[in-house]
Amino acid sequence: MLSQLRKRFWLHLTIIETNSFRIIAGEFRGRKFHFPDAAGLRPTTAKIRETLFNWLQFDITGKTVIDPFTGSGSLCLEALSRGAKSVYSIEKNNTVFKQLQSSFKLFPSEKFKLINDDAVAHLSQVSNKSFDLVFLDPPFAKEILPQILKLIADNGYINQTSKIYIESEFQINTDCLSALDGYHYNIDKQKKSGTVHYCLISLDKL
Repeated sequence: MLSQLRKRFWLHLTIIETNSFRIIAGEFRGRKFHFPDAAGLRPTTAKIRETLFNWLQFDITGKTVIDPFTGSGSLCLEALSRGAKSVYSIEKNNTVFKQLQSSFKLFPSEKFKLINDDAVAHLSQVSNKSFDLVFLDPPFAKEILPQILKLIADNGYINQTSKIYIESEFQINTDCLSALDGYHYNIDKQKKSGTVHYCLISLDKL
């Protein structure tokens, strides 16, 4: 019985340690955050985050950010640590959302807004402001990226100077981006890490 309890205890500790990440740089460098187990939750790895924020090193301070699939919160929390003006985070899963509420308490309330909602439903509403930077890491294999791109373009979430970061299970090309109706777009950076393709896109209004 004691042996079984010990195994359960160490398994619990292992899960807690695995379901965590650290901020790479900025005001809260080294700060650890946790996230719960949830179907489809796939946090951006430290390697990819480091590359992304190297790409954004001159385009993050003072910027506004929206993340429709916030998940663990690693991208938004990293952005805030590095000086983003504010983040607008959307997360559908109730358990994950509650953990995000705890994680974001580190920052002043005016620096973030957390929304417990489905991303497609929320982005179907017209926004009263656009964002400088969009993080898009939708669930893989659901093929909703074109729909999300069209929604953010049609409903005022982006403007002619916005940048869009995308993670996907396939390489992003111009066909994938055709949903950005009304915008010129350029794939500034693109890499692959394991099975994850990721890229940074800049926009220009037609």
